[in-house]
Amino acid sequence: MQTLANWSGGGPGPWILFFPLIWAAVVVGVVTLLRRTAWRGRVGPWRAMSDPRPTGDSPLAVLGRRFASGEIDEDEYWRRLSVLDEQFGRVGKGGGPA
Repeated sequence: MQTLANWSGGGPGPWILFFPLIWAAVVVGVVTLLRRTAWRGRVGPWRAMSDPRPTGDSPLAVLGRRFASGEIDEDEYWRRLSVLDEQFGRVGKGGGPA
């Protein structure tokens, strides 16, 4: 009877070449799992932690887009911005509310 440990030459045999492939598959699987679950939504070191610019559909972003597209004039923009500042409180340069 010929077993894996007793391959025809007495050495480990060609099956030993599969171990690096198995470890590579394990590492790729772990990295893929982490990227899909734990790392999702984290801010990387290349992104600013506190970007003062409004993004998405926040009221400040909508107001800025409306002003940029010409839907509202400058007086209307500043009037609405002061109301939004009172209601939502933008973050100033010092890190606290403005």
